[in-house]
Amino acid sequence: MNKILIANRGEIARRIIRTCDRLGIETVAIHSEADGDLPYASEATEAILIGPNPVAQSYLQVDKIIEAALASGADAIHPGYGLLSENAEFARKTEQAGLIFIGPSADIMEKMGDKIESRRTMIQAGVPVVPGTEEGVHELEEALAKAEAIGYPVMLKASAGGGGIGMVRCDSEQALSQQFVSVKNRAKAYFRDDVVFLEKFIANARHIEVQIFGDKHGNIVHLFERNCSVQRRNQKVIEESPSPHLPQDARLRLCEAALQAARAVGYTNAGTVEFIVDEKNEFYFLEMNTRLQVEHPVTEQVTGYDLVEWQIDVANGKELPPQDSIQSHGHAIEFRIYAEDPKTFFPSPGKLESIMWGQDARIESGYEQGNAVTPFYDPMISKVIITGSDRIDAIRKSQNFFNHATITGVKTNIPLFKEFVESQEFVNGDYATSVLPKWLEKTKEEQGL
Repeated sequence: MNKILIANRGEIARRIIRTCDRLGIETVAIHSEADGDLPYASEATEAILIGPNPVAQSYLQVDKIIEAALASGADAIHPGYGLLSENAEFARKTEQAGLIFIGPSADIMEKMGDKIESRRTMIQAGVPVVPGTEEGVHELEEALAKAEAIGYPVMLKASAGGGGIGMVRCDSEQALSQQFVSVKNRAKAYFRDDVVFLEKFIANARHIEVQIFGDKHGNIVHLFERNCSVQRRNQKVIEESPSPHLPQDARLRLCEAALQAARAVGYTNAGTVEFIVDEKNEFYFLEMNTRLQVEHPVTEQVTGYDLVEWQIDVANGKELPPQDSIQSHGHAIEFRIYAEDPKTFFPSPGKLESIMWGQDARIESGYEQGNAVTPFYDPMISKVIITGSDRIDAIRKSQNFFNHATITGVKTNIPLFKEFVESQEFVNGDYATSVLPKWLEKTKEEQGL
C-alpha cells in the first residue's frame, strides 16, 4: 500500500495522515470549497477539490470519491468515521474498482448497520440484548401496543440510525404518540430509511463500549473498554478508559461478550461493540459500530497501540497480535471540544481568533488559529486526550488543563468542561448517562436560572 485516499475531513483526516507519514505512505485529501484552507488539506501529499460545501454534494459523493482515488493512483481508501464510513455501497464500490477499503466488508456493514438485524444476530449468538421489538414498527397503533407490552419508559429508535440521531425516550403513551412520526421522518431524512423499533429504557445505565479488531486470518481480539456515559442529546462528549466503578469480573465478561459478537459476524478490521450496563453490572448489547470511533485515542493511550496503523496492517493482510499480549496501563480521558453554546448546545460557527491549550494533553484538532468553523459540518473543533498513571492523576491533569485552555471567536464547551471536571458527580466516577443533563439542571438551580 503506497498511497491512501482519505474520504473524510478535519481532525480524523489529520490523524490518518500522521500515521501514514510515519509509515511512509502517501496520502490524498479530499475537500469541499469551504475546507480548502484547513490544515489537513495541506498536510496530505496531495489534495483534491471534491465538490461544493453541502455534504451531500461533496463528502457523500461515492462515485466522485472513487474516481478521485483512481485518478490519483491511490491503492486504498480510508473512510475515517462518520460520513461514508459505514456505507456498505461505498465499501462495495471501492473494492469493485480494484481499491482496498480500509474497514470491514460491505456484508458486515449491512448486517450490523441495520439495528434490528444486528439485534437478531446477537440474540442468535447468545449475546444479551436490551428487551424490545425484533421487527420494525411501522404504525403508531402497533408501536403503542408493543410499548405497553415492554413497559414504559421506552426508547424509540431508527433502525438505520447512529450518533444519537433518530433516538428519543418516551415515558408515556402520549409521548410516544407525539414522537412517532417525527422520529420516522428524521430517520428518513438522515438515513433514507424510516424503519423504527422500540427498546426498553434502562434506568441509571452506563454506556460502555469495547474496542474490537479482527484480521483476515480469523483472529479477533479486544482492546478493553471505554466508558462513554457523559453525553448531551444522546451524543458522547467525554470518554474514558478503563471504565470507573466496573468490577474486574464484569469487565472480563463484557469484553468476552464483545468478542462473541464479533465472531458471530466474522468481523474484520476495527469495530466497537456498544453495551448498556445497569446498576447491577448486568449488560445488554446496544449496537456495533463498523468503523474507527471518535474516541479511539483513549484506547491508544492506555494500550500503546496505533489503531490506524492496525487498520492498515489488517487491510494489508497482516495478523493481529495474540490477545494475551494486549495490556492496559494507566487511565485516559477524552473531551470533545465543540464550537457550540455550552448552555443550549446550539452550534456556534465562526473564525477561531485565538486558541490556547493547557498542558499534559494530546490534542487532535481539525483546525488551527485563524481557521473558520463553518455551519456546513459537525462543529467539533478538537479532541483533548489526557493520560494519567491512574484516574485520580488523569482528573488532576484535566482540571489543570481546563484552567488554562481558552478559544475566542466562537462559543465553545470549554467553560462547561472546566466546571464539570471539578464536580463531585464526575470525580467520583459512579455516573450514568443522565449525569450531564442532571448536573446542568442542578447548576442552573444553584445559580437561580
